[in-house]
Amino acid sequence: MQIRKLFHFEAAHLLPFHPGKCASMHGHSYRLEVALRGPIQSEGPTRGMIEDFDTIASVVRAGIIDALDHQTLNDLIENPTAERIILWIWRRLEPDLPSLDELVLWETATSCARLRREDLGP
Repeated sequence: MQIRKLFHFEAAHLLPFHPGKCASMHGHSYRLEVALRGPIQSEGPTRGMIEDFDTIASVVRAGIIDALDHQTLNDLIENPTAERIILWIWRRLEPDLPSLDELVLWETATSCARLRREDLGP
């Protein structure tokens, strides 16, 4: 089974190798979907859950939202395309969310990057 939690952040970036308008500084209202996969727990405080949504929120806020919201992404990520941003996010979340299964990063209402655990290989 999979559970999913949605987050938002605002950030600016420029794409230095882009031949068009994206080579100039601009901003996005990003939407981040964080999905975990695993069994429903039968014991303990997460009984009946895969993971507590509050735990997911705490990890994502501390590791991602606090780091990226209202920042210039070029200061943190080289050539911050949606694909490179989502890889950066995965690397920061995975140690604290070992059941991480999928991330979807929406850069605009119609454009997103999706990264699944299986995309990373062995």
